Amino acid sequence: QVQLVESGGGSVQTGGSLTLSCVASGAIDAYAAGWFRQFPGKEREFVASISRYSGGSTYYADSVKGRFTVSRFNSKNTVYLQMNNLKPEDTAVYYCNADTKLHNIIEEFRNLRYWGLGTQVTVSS
Repeated sequence: QVQLVESGGGSVQTGGSLTLSCVASGAIDAYAAGWFRQFPGKEREFVASISRYSGGSTYYADSVKGRFTVSRFNSKNTVYLQMNNLKPEDTAVYYCNADTKLHNIIEEFRNLRYWGLGTQVTVSS
């Protein structure tokens, strides 16, 4: 299991953009990866996933489709989340995670054992 560190969060106004980075402690080419977010007092929710390969297939939550883009550069052991046209309802702590099975990223992420500290994204109106 690789360890992941998220960064790139910050405060922006409505309509702004941020790019989050998730750097792994080791090679990630064997892992599917995903981004998740957690609102205060709520359960963590799925945001986006990407399969193992750079340029791999992606999948998004309806709430971010068309605004967020997930990508990865396995040579840098890094997964990105480009967030455009941000809205106040995107305000949350964002986390990344990885698993050898894409299904676990999309459907079973609540059972993933290891989570990083996340990075805070705040969008003001």
